Amino acid sequence: MPYAEAEGARIYFKETGTGIPILFIHEFAGDYRSWEPQVRHLSRQWRCITYSARGYPPSDAPGEEALYGPDFATRDAIAVLDAADVDKAHIVGLSMGGYTALMCALQNPERVLSATSGGGGSGSAPVDSGNATFAAEARARAAEMERSGRIDANAMGHGPTRVQLLDKDLRTWRDFVANLAEHPAAASAMTLRRVQAMRPTLYGFEAGLKALETPVLLMVGDEDEPCLDVNLWLKRTMASAQLAVLPASGHAINLEEPAMFNGFLERFLVAVERGTWRPRDPRAPVGALTSLGGDAQTP
Repeated sequence: MPYAEAEGARIYFKETGTGIPILFIHEFAGDYRSWEPQVRHLSRQWRCITYSARGYPPSDAPGEEALYGPDFATRDAIAVLDAADVDKAHIVGLSMGGYTALMCALQNPERVLSATSGGGGSGSAPVDSGNATFAAEARARAAEMERSGRIDANAMGHGPTRVQLLDKDLRTWRDFVANLAEHPAAASAMTLRRVQAMRPTLYGFEAGLKALETPVLLMVGDEDEPCLDVNLWLKRTMASAQLAVLPASGHAINLEEPAMFNGFLERFLVAVERGTWRPRDPRAPVGALTSLGGDAQTP
């Protein structure tokens, strides 16, 4: 089994296909298996690399809480690229992984061809309001995991942004719940406290996001309430970002709507590689109040 050597943990990764690399980063409730619908489709033309974050088998689960956190998550992603001998890759993440994809673009732009964040930004709130409620919920869930010694995967699968998957695809939902139940509760609790509850709000990176030139694709379900507002803010903040809103969809959009998710992603990747991707036209400024048009300049 291939592993990347990272600080305090070995990170398991898996490769499928050949071509320009795509690195997939999973959400809190997922692992490397969560990207199967994307790997099956995209590995026909791309080199798809999936991995399990620290604390998620088959990767190591450090017993020391100080070895978890959002900075470790970003460095682990780069460590996987190093271990796979990849100089630059498209980075695709969901939720927790979507946050990490954006951090990779901000902190290691020389390693990132493009960044895709699906359902990213849970818990992010304007700097002056903070994310106290989200952090408190994460810590409470972590305490319950440690008390019971298990993850109540069935309850999580019935959450307000997860029932959409249940309603659409019972078989995939059952696989999601079964895989989640296999995760070690102690490591998941530390991930909740150190990664989820302690990660800085995306609003705090406003200056860097405005200056970002890396092509970015944002995707969010229209019923993913914790992520809707922040993704609209990200679209307005980043001239480099495109936003796709998936209808009647919750949080796990890559599993709920794999064909739609894959379609948006593939179109974006092809545009980036062909050089036809463009940032937002400055003639379409954020906050424009007219739809009547400006000075006509026909090419």
